Amino acid sequence: MLTPDTAVQNVRVAIIGSGFSGLGMAIRLRQTQQEDFVILEKETGVGGTWRVNHYPGCACDVQSHLYSFSFEMNPNWTRMFAPQAEIKQYLERCWHKYNLPAKTQFGCEIRSMHWHEDSQRWLLTAADGRRFSAQFVVSGMGALSIPAIPALPGLETFQGERFHSQDWNHDYDLRGKRVAVIGTGASAIQFVPKVQQQAAQLDLYQRTPPWIMPKPDRDISLNEQRRFSRWPWLQKLWRGGLYSLLESRVLGFTVTPKMMKVVEWVARRHLRQQVADPALRRKLTPSYTIGCKRILLSNDYYPALAQANVSVLDSGIAEIRAHSIVDQQGVERPVDALIFGTGFTPNDPIPRGSVFGRGGLDLVDTWPNGPEAYKGTMSQGFPNLFFLMGPNTGLGHNSMVYMIESQIHYVLQALAHVSNTGVASLDPKPEVQQRFNQQLQGQLGPTVWNSGGCNSWYLHPETGRNCTVWPGFTWRYRQITRAFDAEAYRFARAPLTTPSKIQAQEVPA
Repeated sequence: MLTPDTAVQNVRVAIIGSGFSGLGMAIRLRQTQQEDFVILEKETGVGGTWRVNHYPGCACDVQSHLYSFSFEMNPNWTRMFAPQAEIKQYLERCWHKYNLPAKTQFGCEIRSMHWHEDSQRWLLTAADGRRFSAQFVVSGMGALSIPAIPALPGLETFQGERFHSQDWNHDYDLRGKRVAVIGTGASAIQFVPKVQQQAAQLDLYQRTPPWIMPKPDRDISLNEQRRFSRWPWLQKLWRGGLYSLLESRVLGFTVTPKMMKVVEWVARRHLRQQVADPALRRKLTPSYTIGCKRILLSNDYYPALAQANVSVLDSGIAEIRAHSIVDQQGVERPVDALIFGTGFTPNDPIPRGSVFGRGGLDLVDTWPNGPEAYKGTMSQGFPNLFFLMGPNTGLGHNSMVYMIESQIHYVLQALAHVSNTGVASLDPKPEVQQRFNQQLQGQLGPTVWNSGGCNSWYLHPETGRNCTVWPGFTWRYRQITRAFDAEAYRFARAPLTTPSKIQAQEVPA
């Protein structure tokens, strides 16, 4: 139980997370001469998903020159698709360059947030007891941060080594081991080829095969890097070309789904060229429309599966035992190590019992059909709480950093409006948020994500509602976040108590 004696740090803006979202928000605050903020990071260093995901083969599937801040371009990317370590180093350089170490508190996992109406502030409580009072909270936690582990019968009895791709155990030697990989998502297709090279036997348990396209990856020469460094305009031109190329892909997802037939032909050709065995090709050929699930990029996944030490198993798992897995056909296979490539929980990004808004209402209870927000950024009843990479801001075709920067611009305008008008808080009008999401869901209806015949992580597992993807062009999202629309919000005036009074209030543990 927290007591009145527990120290509370008062800040204007509390930023949760230090990935692209959190660091981008902090940098832009500093660039606009706003210094009263803190970055709260649960890990021991910055980088977000690019720090905690460090499995073998981890890399970006968006071209490096586009997967970076527009205000902090990096001329020295070494590959077209940057590996994890390079992206992490880029974010660490940004953190140091903009003098953010003094603004960052590590090992600070926020467990609960309570809105106090009388003071018009949030009280945040960390796992170690640290508390923060903030007028504004910006969540940069990201949607792909909570690992998804399937509830498999007997999993608790397994006595071998087991871990999720996000929690990769580099101390465990896979050489000569019998390894079972569960899942065939974006992470799995990157680490499976690395595991195949070490394991004596690799059993890949596949529920649904992904569509895979060739990955146009290559080294970026030193001469290219020097040119980008010497002539920044050249890099901007290159970046703009990449953006336009990727942005054009949305036409097949949302406007003219028949265009996906061309993409599917390329994917089928890629499979035929890399897998000679007709039986294996049949297992690896999806039955749903390409794009319904995330389209993956790889040049080494299919060749790895064609090796003699790999078995692709698609009959499902019936039971996990102490040292083996039994499939739905009753076949038992010995296992030394179990690796989950089962992704994350983007449709349940915030645990129940952690965020309480106006009237003590749990945020999860306001989302009966799955997460939703106005412009993917704010949710009614939760004043001064902003989500970066919030509901329905995800992409299947372009760089998320572009979306993040659009949201940051919108948040900065909201903060400026509060400062300029003297109000204390804002949150969307319920009818505005409802209308926005009804229109958004209507736009999502005919897209390949909703009508492609698959059960993807884009859709909420209980309601089937698409709570994840933005249904169109990213430039259109930038248009709707370019100017702050005050008429869509309700405002509260100055607080009834001083911010320091929150230190004497006791909240549930």
